[in-house]
Amino acid sequence: MKKQKPIDPLPAAPTAVATSLFEETESTMPAPEYASLDDHRAAICNCHKCPLGETRTKFVYGVGSPKAKIIFIGEAPGRDEDLQGEPFVGRAGKLLDKILEAISFTRQDVYIANILKCRPPNNRDPQPDEMHLCIPYLKEQIRLIHPQMICALGRIAAHGLLETTTPLGKLRKIWHRFENTPLLVTYHPAALLRFPEYKRDTWEDMKLLKAEYDRINAA
Repeated sequence: MKKQKPIDPLPAAPTAVATSLFEETESTMPAPEYASLDDHRAAICNCHKCPLGETRTKFVYGVGSPKAKIIFIGEAPGRDEDLQGEPFVGRAGKLLDKILEAISFTRQDVYIANILKCRPPNNRDPQPDEMHLCIPYLKEQIRLIHPQMICALGRIAAHGLLETTTPLGKLRKIWHRFENTPLLVTYHPAALLRFPEYKRDTWEDMKLLKAEYDRINAA
């Protein structure tokens, strides 16, 4: 298999966000740095920066190894995640476990998180202002873990991390960067449950991810 070399990201297209709203939020200020994921979780788990803090059942921080070399990032908790406080525990989560197994990983080997920490009502898509407020939390998780690479699961995660509106199909199969960390885009496991024909493309993406992982970690 041809070795893949991380490349610079595509030019970011502007997202449709209300800049004036963001200017009034704390997320424009430098975030404090924490010594560990546990310290960070304890500091933010009672967040009420947006209305989702009022409607959630549990704050969904993340799960996996604090020394993970790969972080998988989805969009937002669903019903099962909201009840259990852990990302990807429903049907999509079980499929993600199988995907990880296919490339010789378990969820204990990697780290799994979402763009949002709280479930949007009725599982609607995350809103730009919600993502703007929550992504700084994710950035701190990434800083603490310091992974070798990131895998964005689905359109919303890809658009939120790369700050683009480019269609997911055009973001796949190439390496981008999120704050200097190589990032690969693939389909969300929930999309594979609805559209099984995407599984072949997802498998190609996972082979690309594993090839780059093996290249970086070659003895």
